[in-house]
Amino acid sequence: MYTNNEILETINMVSHQHLDVRTITMGISLMDCISDSKTKTCQKIYDKIMKKAGNIVKVGEDISNEIGVPIVNKRISVTPISLVSASSHGHLEIIRTLDKIADEIGIDFLGGYSALVHKAMSPYEEEFIRSIPEALSTTNKICSSVNVATSKAGINMDAVALMGKIVKECAYLTRDNDSLACAKLVVFANAVEDNPFMAGAFLGSGEDDAVINVGVSGPGVVKSALESVSGDLTQVAECIKQTAFKITRVGQLVAQEASRRLGVSSGIVDLSLAPTPVVGDSVAHILEEIGLESVGACGTTATLAMLNDAVKKGGIMASSHVGGLSGAFIPVSEDAGMIKASEIGALNLEKLEAMTAVCSVGLDMIAIPGDTSADVISALIADEIAIGVVNTKTTAVRVIPVYGKGVGEYAKFGGLLGRAPIMKISEYSPSKFISRGGRIPAPLHSNKN
Repeated sequence: MYTNNEILETINMVSHQHLDVRTITMGISLMDCISDSKTKTCQKIYDKIMKKAGNIVKVGEDISNEIGVPIVNKRISVTPISLVSASSHGHLEIIRTLDKIADEIGIDFLGGYSALVHKAMSPYEEEFIRSIPEALSTTNKICSSVNVATSKAGINMDAVALMGKIVKECAYLTRDNDSLACAKLVVFANAVEDNPFMAGAFLGSGEDDAVINVGVSGPGVVKSALESVSGDLTQVAECIKQTAFKITRVGQLVAQEASRRLGVSSGIVDLSLAPTPVVGDSVAHILEEIGLESVGACGTTATLAMLNDAVKKGGIMASSHVGGLSGAFIPVSEDAGMIKASEIGALNLEKLEAMTAVCSVGLDMIAIPGDTSADVISALIADEIAIGVVNTKTTAVRVIPVYGKGVGEYAKFGGLLGRAPIMKISEYSPSKFISRGGRIPAPLHSNKN
């Protein structure tokens, strides 16, 4: 039960501190839709998703109206399509079916045009990955991800090299729209199977047939709570922990209610602090409230580590099933404080990379010059993926080489994707390193059997 004080506190969080449930995402297994016929597979996929999730938007809106908390996005994630389409080679037909479904249901995004190639690529999986630029540039709501490494397997550098080329092609095919397709593509290490957030959501093979996963948010709530804390860093961490508990309680309520009304399993609550471009809804501003003049200053990585840890400790007490990514996101284009820090020169790409060692998820929504080579992009991916592999955590890269634009200009995506100042990236060549290919072995500490 919720007390009167808790109810009033939640109303204040919604009204003045930008508290929301960022997404309810229904994960749907497509394994029983597989056939050797493209047409049959597509029809089975259409029928199943419409049956399971056809009502998800209405249910989300009804819950939001009843409890008074905004549910910003309603989404669907599916089994990685590279697995579903392997027998029929019908991946492009499937993706057009999925885009049609997304439009008919009215969801914001559908994730799962994905491949898991952390150890090696079969010829078909390479063919599938090469189709990603066409898939993302010819659809509106489809998101894609590729897992190129795990702490157990090491890093598939052949896949990393290929992904640099894929990012460049995605950028070129949507060059008239600030290379928007790249914002719908994520390259992962240690990808999780129950992530509700886009663009990296897919439903893993260890999940139920259909499941509701919820992503909460609330950077503004945490920042507001810290404004009244004048004590030491232990007190700061305690405040964050208590606030994260309250935020996650709201997410837990929504998850249970959505799963009940939709008739599917209740999965996880992802307690990531997900910012928006709206002023007052910024992870960067939390770090500055703790004591930094600007995010990017010395001390940024330490404050972010403390924030991430306190969020996890508080949230995990509020939900029996915490999962997904669960931490603090630092997407540049989606965070007003990150944008400002980049504009004034306090935050650069190198500092962002250091920050990703202690947060969720990685180098996210970063715009770089459009003439950046595929090898440099691959090497940037390799650097970030190595952080995830060595630290046994999920890391990812969502980078946008914006065609026709350079450092000091902006890419404008709109909505929650915001706008991104184009950041400087090292132009020194990693081509010999990338061309070697093969696999970077797993770190020694991964050998735990």
